[in-house]
Order: sequence, then C-alpha cells, then structure tokens
Amino acid sequence: MLNPIDTDAVIRDGRITGVFPGEIHEGVAWWVAACFVVVSRAGQMAVAHDGDPASRAFHRRFCRGAINAQHFGCQVADLGKADDAQLLHAMRILGGVPGALLSSTRLDGRQTVTIGVYDAEGQPLTEKTGLAKVREMIAADRVPIPVNDQAKGRITARRDLAGPA
Repeated sequence: MLNPIDTDAVIRDGRITGVFPGEIHEGVAWWVAACFVVVSRAGQMAVAHDGDPASRAFHRRFCRGAINAQHFGCQVADLGKADDAQLLHAMRILGGVPGALLSSTRLDGRQTVTIGVYDAEGQPLTEKTGLAKVREMIAADRVPIPVNDQAKGRITARRDLAGPA
C-alpha cells in the first residue's frame, strides 16, 4: 500500500476522519469509496461535500473510487456542495441509495477531513453495517480495483437533487 494510514485511528466512530495532511490523505477517499461500494453492493450512490477546498479534493477522489470498484459499475450522483439533510433527501429521491458527505473543519491551525458514509436507509454506517469491513479491507490492502473499463461506473452532476439549502 502506498502511503498507508493507521486504519484503527482514522476509521472509527461511524466515520472516516483525520488531520490533513498527516493522518489522512486524498487517496483514503478513493480507498473508502471503492470498499464502500463493494461492501454495500451499491449500483448507485449520492455524494456531496461542504465546499471547503480540501473537502472538494477528497470528494473528487471519493467519486473516482466509487466508479472504479470491481464490477459494480456504480453510478455516482454528484450533488456538489450540500449538507447532511440535502444529501439524505437526494438519497431518498434516488430510491434509497447509499451516500457520503465529505467535510472539513479547522481548529487551532489544524485541518480535519471527515468522510461520513450512510447506508441505503440513510443511517450512518456502523461497525456492524459495514464500517469494520471497509477498515479491514483497507488495512489488508484489499482495495477493489475495476475488472475492466466496461465495469466502470459514471459520475453525473446532480445538484438538482439536493433541493434547497
């Protein structure tokens, strides 16, 4: 694994979070997305960010990882900038699909990036509903890759699904 992370420290408490740079890097978003698609068996998902430049960079990598997960051909509805309520609304509109919100906070000169992942029912992923499996896959360097180009998904801008702020 290039640029490994401490998976136990970063993937915990129902989310993926860490100080950037240092504990977490953009590649983690790709890894989490690919593993999340495989664990949830997602053919479609909604993804959003909070507008922060770091969040947008992680968001781009997350979307790319989601469309490159084995043979799933995941279709990513890219909501752009949205909050939790808007993401959950879009997930319901899409027929109850999983989702992710990438956000950043700054405190005392440190930036923390968080990837919140939600199951198809709109509940945060827990240890029992897939977070442990995602962590195990990354720790074991078993991040899924696409089988072939035909197995790739697609990213579609769907800001219309987020609804009003």
